[in-house]
Amino acid sequence: MLRILYEDNHCLALDKPAGLLTQGDETGEQTLVDLAREYLRTKYNKPGNVYVGLVHRLDRPTSGVVLLTKTSKAAARLSAQFRRGTVRKVYWALVEGVCPEVLGEWADMLRKEEERNLVRVVPAGTPGGKVARVAFRVLESDLSTATSLLELRPATGRGHQLRVQLASRGMPIVGDLKYGARSNLLALDGRPRVALHALELTFKHPTREEELSVTAPVPADWPAHRRRG
Repeated sequence: MLRILYEDNHCLALDKPAGLLTQGDETGEQTLVDLAREYLRTKYNKPGNVYVGLVHRLDRPTSGVVLLTKTSKAAARLSAQFRRGTVRKVYWALVEGVCPEVLGEWADMLRKEEERNLVRVVPAGTPGGKVARVAFRVLESDLSTATSLLELRPATGRGHQLRVQLASRGMPIVGDLKYGARSNLLALDGRPRVALHALELTFKHPTREEELSVTAPVPADWPAHRRRG
């Protein structure tokens, strides 16, 4: 069932469950955009093709806030905010390992291997490398399970960024077998998920001079022993 976090004449913020694609790929499976389009068609009795603007995305195994638009004007203005890096994003990640620092910032050069859909940390100056920055804060550490709950505030939006930056420091996200995790984790639909959740998104409204923050509650398939709030 589609969960609406915020809606007005221009914006539609949804709570994406882990396991659901944000947008279409070669599988042809149903996506969050498909569900949003059908929701708008039904609610407003709109015939024909319904416009849904996608201004950012979440990886399939990740849950949380996804911001869509109802108009092309809103899509253009919000896309510009994402490109400029003025949209503030907050994630929670449950990782394998104990972070040696309580808070700080990480900066890495990342490069995507297109044929494998895999991202790597590479030395500065590597062709195709792009800088990735994220501020982090440890919320909890559990020595008995050797896991930590981190709050992450990325300043950039590279593909797989948080998953790679954590894994490269010996702290893969729980369930992220692609990047070296040892533990498996399943979404509510039975598909593999990772313990990464887009908790909050803060942006400037595309037509009004005001800042909006949208929050997605921690989902039911989040590891129960680390369900804060």
